[in-house]
Amino acid sequence: MSEEIFDLIVVGAGPGGYVAAIRSAQLGQKVLVVEQRPTMGGVCLNEGCIPSKALLDSSEHFALARDKFASHGIEINPPSMNVPKMVARKDDVVKKLTDGIAYLFKKNKVQVLRGTGKLTAPKGDGVHRVQVSQNGTVTVASAKRVLLATGGIPVEVPGLPFDGETIVSSKEALCFTSVPQHLVVVGAGYIGLELGSVWRRLGARVTVVEMLPKMLPFTDGEVTDALMKILKKQGIAFRMGTQVTGIEKKNGKAVLQLKAGDTAEEMECDKVLVAVGRKPVLTGLGLEDAGVSTNGNGRIAVDDHYETSVPGIYAIGDIVPGPLLAHKASEEGVVFAERCAGKDVKVNYDTIPGIAYTWPEAASVGKTEQALQEEGVPYTVGRFPFMANGRARCMDETEGFVKILAHRETDTVLGVHIVGPRASDMIAEAVAVMSYRGTAHDIGAMFHAHPTLAEAVKEAALDVHKAVIHA
Repeated sequence: MSEEIFDLIVVGAGPGGYVAAIRSAQLGQKVLVVEQRPTMGGVCLNEGCIPSKALLDSSEHFALARDKFASHGIEINPPSMNVPKMVARKDDVVKKLTDGIAYLFKKNKVQVLRGTGKLTAPKGDGVHRVQVSQNGTVTVASAKRVLLATGGIPVEVPGLPFDGETIVSSKEALCFTSVPQHLVVVGAGYIGLELGSVWRRLGARVTVVEMLPKMLPFTDGEVTDALMKILKKQGIAFRMGTQVTGIEKKNGKAVLQLKAGDTAEEMECDKVLVAVGRKPVLTGLGLEDAGVSTNGNGRIAVDDHYETSVPGIYAIGDIVPGPLLAHKASEEGVVFAERCAGKDVKVNYDTIPGIAYTWPEAASVGKTEQALQEEGVPYTVGRFPFMANGRARCMDETEGFVKILAHRETDTVLGVHIVGPRASDMIAEAVAVMSYRGTAHDIGAMFHAHPTLAEAVKEAALDVHKAVIHA
């Protein structure tokens, strides 16, 4: 292997790495992927995006059967949840998708080398080398270019070390074999709210503890206020502005010490999910040996081509600046590959959507109202409630709204924020319009089939100009 020189070595087969590898191969590059996992897809496919959505869908079906079927005239005995079977289904979904990536690698002639990759010191011959270690065996692979795409891992809170049993990360929270009696979620971000929702629907008592005064801190304030009210109605308790100062484990239970201002108290639970965020995986990559620089925020510094301080070494995804999102990493992977092939393309970082896959969902793209106010940008707001949407009424899913922010003078759409059913799907229209610098008038003038949830987007756009029909 060390005598063979590839065009590209990709370290990491997550949503950034595997996409970059496939696109590079499609463009005629000879590609090797270095991956330490037995399966492809990284955290996203193996223990993140995909398995969490599988559990969210299963738990949503259960909650519908238990709480809403009767209102549709569907009368069944109270449903019960077979948690091991639900988890097995999740695992099967993951396997099919990771197998699919392996097939795509084979189809596009992408080679794979199992093990942990580490950059070696340059030899000055224009060739980059990656040392790959697995089970005591070391192999050196060589290439003209190396792309680092190692992703992220959960942040550990001081005093709350993961033990895989009582104090867990999202990885373990996806694999509970029974419903916890009381689950405490530390952190009110996407991951915490989604997994908290899964286990709440299945019967757990769920308490979210967050040191900040607001959940989803980078989301529009009107959206987070509405979503919190809905989640509280579903039975999730919130302790905002509260810090976990310590923990004691007793007889398989956890006793958390909490502090809110000057008030201290204890809270007992049987599982603690720590979901305060993720951090880039940089340890063991050999960055210093290779001369690769990081920025002041612990990410790898890159230019517009995703090239690091060392020519021929590149980085994308969670380990470079920007949000730690799978779709951001994938888009960077495509742009990296196409730029290396001489194509003039770039990532539009202003239109990266963010989504909380609770139910109802919350999805946003662009500026929040708070950001526009801080920046002094003149804007107009259009809103439309799902309560007034015909399809939402038919579905009995009327909570939430669509909110559109448009520039007061140019009418350009600056931000779209949705709380409601299938918000994750509807936000794609907003991304498309904003990508082409479209206006609220453009959305309002477009056909939206009736009856659909997407009509709420059209009506919110009409409301920007006070021309809304159904509200």
